[in-house]
Formats: sequence, structure tokens, C-alpha cells
Amino acid sequence: MQKSARVTAWVGPEIPTEAAIRHVLETEGLRYERWSNGPLDVYFAHSHPFNKVIYVVAGAITFVLPTDGTRFTMQVGDRLDLPAGTMHEAVVSTLGVECFEAHY
Repeated sequence: MQKSARVTAWVGPEIPTEAAIRHVLETEGLRYERWSNGPLDVYFAHSHPFNKVIYVVAGAITFVLPTDGTRFTMQVGDRLDLPAGTMHEAVVSTLGVECFEAHY
């Protein structure tokens, strides 16, 4: 049985700093890279052969799982755990987006 994508909101009273997000990734032993996209950029449906962890560090992005229509918008501090093979597409907000992404 394939695991499903999971979004986890940042826990805490304040919007997290990049340093706080880096700390979480490093504590988990994950190597990550930063990427960004401009406003309203689109990723068409695709999947990856590896598991992903994505944290939004600025802006926002909406992901859609076309297999079941699940849709979620991620803001600063939100984490996406995306299992290998999960079909997904995305649209960047009007603010653009910057993320940290790790593969395992």
C-alpha cells in the first residue's frame, strides 16, 4: 500500500525563521537544497522515484494530487512529506515561493 502525501503545519505561536526550519531538517539528518519560483509558475502532473520533504520558507504554493483531487495550499513553515511515486502538480501563489527540499 502506498503512503499518501501529508502536510504538517508549523507548530508554534510565531512564523518560523529559516534557521528554525534548517534546524528541523538537519536534526532529522536530511540534506536539503533551496529552490524558488516566480508568481503563478505551474508544475504539471508528475511524480518522482524518491521521497521528498518540502518546507515553505517564503511565499506560498498550492499542490494538487490529481488521482483523488486533494488540494492544499502551503504557507511559510508548512511541511510536505511526499512519498515516491505520488502524482502531484502545483501552482505558485502570486507572492512566488521559496522552499527547502530534501530527498531520501
